[in-house]
Amino acid sequence: MSKLYIVPTPIGNLEDMTFRAVKVLKEADLILAEDTRTSGKLLKHFEINTPSQSHHMHNEHKTVEGLIKRLKSGTVIALISDAGTPAISDPGFLLTRACVEHGIEVDCLPGATAFVPALVNSGLPNDKFVFEGFLPVKKGRQTRLLFLAEETRTIIFYESPHKLLKTLTHFCEFFGEDRLVSVSRELTKLYEETIRGTAKSVLEHYTNKPPKGEIVIVVGGKQK
Repeated sequence: MSKLYIVPTPIGNLEDMTFRAVKVLKEADLILAEDTRTSGKLLKHFEINTPSQSHHMHNEHKTVEGLIKRLKSGTVIALISDAGTPAISDPGFLLTRACVEHGIEVDCLPGATAFVPALVNSGLPNDKFVFEGFLPVKKGRQTRLLFLAEETRTIIFYESPHKLLKTLTHFCEFFGEDRLVSVSRELTKLYEETIRGTAKSVLEHYTNKPPKGEIVIVVGGKQK
């Protein structure tokens, strides 16, 4: 029976791979990988020999129709991204939506997602939160920050290390220097760290110690 499996993969520590994820990837007919070179290391580690092909933001619009045809013909496909859960700031949404529209079963496995541990260990309220992912790089960035400045729920962002100082500077400007911020980087990896404080103090920390690795920023909501 045709089915699309959405399979989370570790965000750093390979021991976070689940038994079920390995089983699904071994039994699928095809693995769609964001970067086959990156995923190749993971698949080799777990002795997964299923054929794979690339499925990323630059080709997913062109390949969805063909993948739907393969699924309808009975192919079982597993989708993975470079790290974490596909479709969360990664490719996967377009294919998932197309499967839903065509009545093809979609099964998303539970597993690693970077923002969850970052949110929990931030110490900021997590009963209600907003996931923003990556902020616009240029167009629409100021408008978005002005809008989020009034958000009372905890806000979660993804950011690259070379843009972190710019983003923290904007937080000081739009949210205020005293807004509480938690920056988690290299989650589950050897040099994992979380720096908590005000937007100003966290900015000062990373100004003196340039960051490396994947980053999740958790920002406290505006106080009522």
